[in-house]
Amino acid sequence: MTVKTENMSSDTNTLQSMADKASIGLSVLCALHCLALPLVVVLLPSLVALGLADESFHLWLVIVVIPLSAYALIIGCSKHRKVGVLYTGFLGMGILCLAPFVGHEFLGGLGEKLLTLTGAVLIAATHIRNYRLCSKSTNCTCPQSG
Repeated sequence: MTVKTENMSSDTNTLQSMADKASIGLSVLCALHCLALPLVVVLLPSLVALGLADESFHLWLVIVVIPLSAYALIIGCSKHRKVGVLYTGFLGMGILCLAPFVGHEFLGGLGEKLLTLTGAVLIAATHIRNYRLCSKSTNCTCPQSG
């Protein structure tokens, strides 16, 4: 029985690339949620019924972002060998996880928003760097198209 490692590698690279892009998108969504939602709710009060202003929305974003980000960063790091990218990504994930649990209680609403934004920006920036490094790496066969 032979295993086609080339196809498996290509599938892994495609998944890693998609996970990077999805993590960037979710981080931006998290930042937009944090910044724009108060204004949108004031302008369109009926949106409160959707539950987007609820803390559970933030927690669900975190639940989706963490495993997706971890996967993309670990696979990417194994390709380009830049461990600092992995550490920065995990720092961003840690800050993002910390925000809903301690931000509001200890730092107030503004502090929670700042922690969330800091984590989301770190995650997005790290995934952009991870994607670029992986695309340039000679060891990586990640898709070159955006």
